[in-house]
Amino acid sequence: MRLRSLLFVPGDRPDRMEKALDLGADALILDLEDAVAPPARPMARVAVADFVTRRRGAGPALFVRINPLSGALDGPMDGHEAALDLDALAGAVPDGVVLPKAEGADGVLRLAERLPGTPILPIATETPAAMFRLGDYAQVAGHLAGLTWGAEDLPAAIGATTSRDADGSYTAPYQLARSLTLFGAHAAGVAAIETVYPDFRDLNGLAAYAARGRRDGFTGMMAIHPAQVPVINAAFSPTPDEVARAQAIVALFAANPGAGALQLDGRMVDAPHLKAARRLLSLAAD
Repeated sequence: MRLRSLLFVPGDRPDRMEKALDLGADALILDLEDAVAPPARPMARVAVADFVTRRRGAGPALFVRINPLSGALDGPMDGHEAALDLDALAGAVPDGVVLPKAEGADGVLRLAERLPGTPILPIATETPAAMFRLGDYAQVAGHLAGLTWGAEDLPAAIGATTSRDADGSYTAPYQLARSLTLFGAHAAGVAAIETVYPDFRDLNGLAAYAARGRRDGFTGMMAIHPAQVPVINAAFSPTPDEVARAQAIVALFAANPGAGALQLDGRMVDAPHLKAARRLLSLAAD
């Protein structure tokens, strides 16, 4: 499943869901959590389940963000809103489920019991306890579509005034959250999905932010506005020059079997370069 861009769409707006199918996103996240006021959730559940049933398999992948599970990791799932979400989705079978306020492998396993075979995308940094569970996801990698993070709920949970410095960059605690998500995803062997860029009018800033994400090892990014989708897709797609260099590296090692290090265009290349080249070519082939 290719996941460069994942666009949030409010679950109580069937008109927007239909329009979003043609916006070029690799996946839509039909939101039953933050984007929907509690009184509108019963209608949203019906709309989302109907949309998934009718549209699944045509166009972008359809994920659903449910409400958080209960905090009692060793007990039954008693998050009332989440239980209602899952009841509504029982016959719909989305392509994936986004799990907010995830706290490690246990929550993933509990959710997987309710929706067997449905890939799960945890938002893995929204509570203080979650920060200490980011190494757990490798245990449940077979249930995951990827791993992502958020920079809004965590500061609220710990009483911080903001997650960003005056220039918009993340402060140290949230740089840590981002980094641990990135490493947790790669440790599990799943997609590392960058968090949203809130200023949807600043497309230049988004392009720079997404480029940094790809540079650091993220493979895709969530979007909150349709205008962000093409920028994100471009950032997380290999360029022709990158593909050509990767092909040259692979061809060079194929022509020199057993070599540990070789020269290409005056620069040394070795096993890590070959591994990166093969990964880039696999992304380009998707």
